[in-house]
Amino acid sequence: MKMEELTPHIEELKRVIGEGADEEQIIEELNTYLNVYHVSVDAAKKGIMRKYGKDTPFVSAASITKKISEMTGDEKNVDLTARVVFIEERQITAKGVPKTIFSGILGDETGTASFTVWDVSKFVLEKGVTYDFRNAYTKMWNEKLQINFGDRSLAGISEKQMEAPERLLSASSDTKIAELREGVGNVTITGKILSVETKEVIPKGENAGPKTVFTGIIADDTGKIQFTAWNDFDLKTNETVCAKNAYIRAWRGVPQLNFGDLCEISRVDFILDVQSGANERSVAEIVRAGGGLDVMVTGAIVDIKTGSGLIRRCPQCNRSVLGDECAMHGKVEAVYDLRMKIVIDDGTGPLSAVVSKESTEELIGITLDDAVAMAKATGDNDSVYRKMEEKILVMNVFAIGNVLSDEYGPMMIVREIGKAAKDIQKEAKELLDKVEGAL
Repeated sequence: MKMEELTPHIEELKRVIGEGADEEQIIEELNTYLNVYHVSVDAAKKGIMRKYGKDTPFVSAASITKKISEMTGDEKNVDLTARVVFIEERQITAKGVPKTIFSGILGDETGTASFTVWDVSKFVLEKGVTYDFRNAYTKMWNEKLQINFGDRSLAGISEKQMEAPERLLSASSDTKIAELREGVGNVTITGKILSVETKEVIPKGENAGPKTVFTGIIADDTGKIQFTAWNDFDLKTNETVCAKNAYIRAWRGVPQLNFGDLCEISRVDFILDVQSGANERSVAEIVRAGGGLDVMVTGAIVDIKTGSGLIRRCPQCNRSVLGDECAMHGKVEAVYDLRMKIVIDDGTGPLSAVVSKESTEELIGITLDDAVAMAKATGDNDSVYRKMEEKILVMNVFAIGNVLSDEYGPMMIVREIGKAAKDIQKEAKELLDKVEGAL
């Protein structure tokens, strides 16, 4: 660091140490820590203050040093020294853009807390190593402390290698797959392995080599969920297992089950009977879960959004284009496509859905060729949208697919859609029950 960058830190050390050292001694000490021991500025300052008997927390650039047990969840700028107890790499979507983050558990002498590194280019952390962290911020989520490291945060290996407490597990509770939510930890799931495969990942860290992880689908009588096993539990397709101390992470709102380093897998001596098809859920249930894998909703089409009907796509990236101009590839020879962007309401809430060409053709009874001919005959591409609206608005349908979430809310990527027959007797009984309940 340049001298002008170090000046505020030198002045702070002079103020805290007082007459115990002059400016030249402080600069010499600081230079040794930074350029010989290669530690962070915060670690250097702490080392110098300890040498002169000044172990009290210090404020730097509006930040304060705290222990984990002292944090309240509303710190805007806090420094800490902690050991990485557990860390994993995760893929999320932020503002519609895929993003890699690190998350895990930090610990010091006073306790543990979850953490997230939102900018993985800032620093790489390794399990079991103690770091001096600067400019973190904290939040409370589900009444638990979360430590966050953003674009202003810094980290350096600490001189102090602490033995942090082990993660304390709350009682693992038996949970159905349909009840799983983002951030839920220490659950016990009993389910049937529908598929399992291996893939190689490269963990972050200087000495990290390739690691084999195991992914697949597990199901119970309420639904299906994707799982990732970080150890080889010798999982086999069609066997029923009980996974204790599993935890949940989500990708674009879809809950995913993780068998981490504290998970225990045991075999169950019966084959669980699970649905081979999609699991029917209400929109309210899907929204509470944040998403869902292979789910079915039944409701009325209450809106057909702009962007439905006959569109043109870039032949290289498949993005929709205006005219023949692609934002990624410039001038292209665009190709026609047919799609629907609809809203389905089942009485518990609305759900946006995107429907592919094949399913759109089947539901509206108009092929892509028909749509192109209609647009050319009328000289208006919107004529296809209006015809679509005329045919399917307020139609009662079932839709099957995966529901993902982003900042705009949940959306189903429809795999199958069709007309749903109304159960008049069931609707009449439900209406009667509501009337009687109001009397």
